[in-house]
Amino acid sequence: MKHLRGRITRTALAVIGVTAVLATSACSIDVKNKANNDAPASDGSLLVAADNGSPTFEKNFNPFSPSKRVATTYMYEPLQVINTLDGKATPFLATGNTLPDAQTVVYDIRTGVKWSDGTAFTAADVAFTFNLIKATPALDVQGAWQHIKSLEVKDDTVVFHLKAEDVPAVAIINQQLIVPEHIWKDVKDPLTFTNEEPVASGPYVLDKFSPNEYTLKKNKDYWQADKVAVDKLVLPAANSQLDVVNNGYDWAYAFMTDVEGTWVNADKQHNSYWFPPGGTIALLPNLTKAPFNDLDFREGLSFALDRDKIAVDAEQGYVEAAGQSGLLLPNQEEWLSEDLPNSGAIGQDTEKALAAFEKAGYTKKGDKLVDKAGKQLKITITTANGYTDWLQGLQTVQAQLGKLGIDVKLSQPQPAAYYKALNNGDFDIAITGFGGTGSVFEDFNRLLNSEFATPVGTSTTANFQRFTDPKVDALLADLKAATGEEEQKQIAAELQGVVYEQLPVISMFYGGLWGLYSDKNFTGWPTEDNAYAPPNTWNSTPLLILTNLKKAS
Repeated sequence: MKHLRGRITRTALAVIGVTAVLATSACSIDVKNKANNDAPASDGSLLVAADNGSPTFEKNFNPFSPSKRVATTYMYEPLQVINTLDGKATPFLATGNTLPDAQTVVYDIRTGVKWSDGTAFTAADVAFTFNLIKATPALDVQGAWQHIKSLEVKDDTVVFHLKAEDVPAVAIINQQLIVPEHIWKDVKDPLTFTNEEPVASGPYVLDKFSPNEYTLKKNKDYWQADKVAVDKLVLPAANSQLDVVNNGYDWAYAFMTDVEGTWVNADKQHNSYWFPPGGTIALLPNLTKAPFNDLDFREGLSFALDRDKIAVDAEQGYVEAAGQSGLLLPNQEEWLSEDLPNSGAIGQDTEKALAAFEKAGYTKKGDKLVDKAGKQLKITITTANGYTDWLQGLQTVQAQLGKLGIDVKLSQPQPAAYYKALNNGDFDIAITGFGGTGSVFEDFNRLLNSEFATPVGTSTTANFQRFTDPKVDALLADLKAATGEEEQKQIAAELQGVVYEQLPVISMFYGGLWGLYSDKNFTGWPTEDNAYAPPNTWNSTPLLILTNLKKAS
């Protein structure tokens, strides 16, 4: 039985663009002994599978720390929370922002907010936070100061002056968690500070903590306390899938084999799930080496794939085959170019695949696809050991390419070695994910910008396939500076054409966000019909959920 640590880690990586959201497959779970209706009535608490001990918890609520407890982001707030499904921002510590021009962002800071120790929150706290991460760059995990030139406080506003015309910088600034100046100004080393008694502005404050479980209680002075129905959050250290199913959890993030027969069957009246797309899972051809740098070869690979079958085999039918637009659909459907044939979908076509391979110098000889010297085409596709859904999808890819006569080997290094190979360009083809940031610019920028195309052997954080095209870089710069939606969509349409025609990646299917809910005690969870937030339990988007839930009648 696998725990949820791997799933949370993989998805957290997706948020920063290293890989897209996917969870490993789970083994089947016996739930026949679960007493569906024997659980005690809710005492106003919410049992959440969000944080995992290794095997127990260390007390760390430093919002800047990569090893902070997950629920830190239930206590600290950003200026605005971005729904990564559609990119829309909801005001939190700011009531909104304006852009007088593409190089200036003005935030109106919310008044009447108190820190949990009763001290008034002001615009000075916002300025202090950003100056703190400037002084200690390791705290600047969002890279805000890569965009900001300077800032100033004017009454209840904070004005950010940017280094260049940079409209997407707003999304970066939005996400920064704000800390109280009166506490943090005396912290000697904010990087190692564990913040064991957090003073925050959000809907919850720390209640009790032990190595095996911690709880948060409602912040009675929260500025929108009337929207917070859950009195207490309970986060155990042990969160196996068996725990989630058998112990009556209210909210979890987990991919389960046969979710209907496991999670839903455990309490048919109350348990449900929602698996919206959270990223695009794709094959990344290494564009620095032959034959993967040959467009004809990449077209052959693309036409050889039956993406519908790959999606079903990888994720048991919970996700859809992906188009070749570079967009995350249906989330970004309003951005989809009308010029793309069939909305960017590419179907399997063996004849077109063989014709493209022939242009690339490979022909069918018997049951093998061979080069001009008669040598069979052999390729290696790299994935991470333990990512069983990806492996299942690649086994289908292996079979489909095998039918064309290609000898495909699957390499499965441990996750750390996989990410090192990905970052350093040490692969033929790799499976990974992209997108899902909520920003069309950021998705395309991380996929296509040549600034990330470091030489093979040196690490990069995006554009792992090392695509380079000065014309595309210029388009990205134009999109970065564009303030009007019509202009933004025109540029985005051109970038979609690049992804469709040049195949810098070969999209296969959309990776799911694996949300499990029970409405026995609380209702108002996000759904396909009310997609106000993604279902994940980490980062700031849970604030949207925790301020939307209602007690079940």
